[in-house]
Amino acid sequence: MDVMRIEGGNPLRGSIPISGSKNAALPALAATLLTEEPCILENVPDLSDIRFMGKILHYLGAEVEQTEATTWKITAANVAPRAPYELVRKMRASVCLMGPLAGRLKRSEVSLPGGCVIGPRPIDMHLKGFAGLGMGINIENGYVQLEASRARGNHIFLGGRHGSTVTGTANVLMAAVLTPGKTLIECAACEPEIVDLCYMLKTMGADIEGIGSPILIVRGVDKLHGCTFKILPDRIEAGTYLIAGAMAAEKLTLQNMRVADQAALIDKLREAEVSIEIDSPTCITVRKSSSPLRPVDVVTHPHPGFPTDLQAQMSSLLSVTPGLSIVTEKVFPNRFMHVPELQRMGADIAIEGPNAIIKGKTSLSGAPVMASDLRASAALILAGLVAEGVTWVLRIYHLDRGYDDIEGKLKAVGAIMNRLPESEMPKELNPQAA
Repeated sequence: MDVMRIEGGNPLRGSIPISGSKNAALPALAATLLTEEPCILENVPDLSDIRFMGKILHYLGAEVEQTEATTWKITAANVAPRAPYELVRKMRASVCLMGPLAGRLKRSEVSLPGGCVIGPRPIDMHLKGFAGLGMGINIENGYVQLEASRARGNHIFLGGRHGSTVTGTANVLMAAVLTPGKTLIECAACEPEIVDLCYMLKTMGADIEGIGSPILIVRGVDKLHGCTFKILPDRIEAGTYLIAGAMAAEKLTLQNMRVADQAALIDKLREAEVSIEIDSPTCITVRKSSSPLRPVDVVTHPHPGFPTDLQAQMSSLLSVTPGLSIVTEKVFPNRFMHVPELQRMGADIAIEGPNAIIKGKTSLSGAPVMASDLRASAALILAGLVAEGVTWVLRIYHLDRGYDDIEGKLKAVGAIMNRLPESEMPKELNPQAA
């Protein structure tokens, strides 16, 4: 297992290209099961989750070929309806196979996904949507079995306790495009990744109205065809580097991104008096302010609100922003696993229910810290960039799930960091060595 060694205090300068979106690419890969014709996906990021989804598609019977570094060709001419536990348990996003399999094959059998360190993410809204389409649902031995031979379009409401469900919207949408009749999905997720999926499905011949709104109208078609489709840039990767720039950049330019997807983050960074220049709709420049930043309050919400996937990274920034800031997590209330690790680096953070009360300091100190999940990993990397001394981040395999070459991109703009075997970490600093 590898660790990341980071020497803090080195300014960032240069440019970082933003890769394709993980959260758009995964449902797009699942959507290739909706047709027997070849689908070519471009701008696919190089991530462990992407490679693993490719393995699942291959297991189901699809021909999977990576024709270039960021281009995948999927031909699902003959596929099976069953995705086993030993594959699905390794990645929650594989739950979005249910919709396309049931839509095309009229049946599916997919293992329930495993738990998640940031809190429960049940699939009850997915099942509610499938039931609304008239599918038979049976849960047995840890598998969800769908029988869709009598499925028909219907009016479906997908709102839950914390708002709309992104993966649930994708799942029901992919089932509905091949379901006879008209389906109205109310309280649909409006995230850019769902918009991207809608446009891909339309390119394949789906009939969808209301794209980008909370009400999607889907008229089922008999068959979809293949397509060539380019995945949108990753807004969470771009947001992470924006925050890194606010913390440590002399001048950091992000390229190949979509500035429009960063409205909530840019608003908060400007409120904190971070220097941001929008160079074009796909390019932005950020600098660390010469004077202390101002504290801000942040509340996470579904899109277009402040993304929960940037909450941990924003907490790192606010830890070195003098004054009192409050971060309220309304999407995943348990998503504060990074806080004890930031505290090890000297951050003054108290958790009260869904709120993180942050008393910002002028500096943090390097320390060995443990990553608990993907976004917490990124938050610790950012903290390490500005901490005094050396920071060691353990369990960095989480990073490989969602950040395409984060080490290489940050090193290219001045960060001093290296991925090392855990055996090279001083034993007195490694809490796992004992």
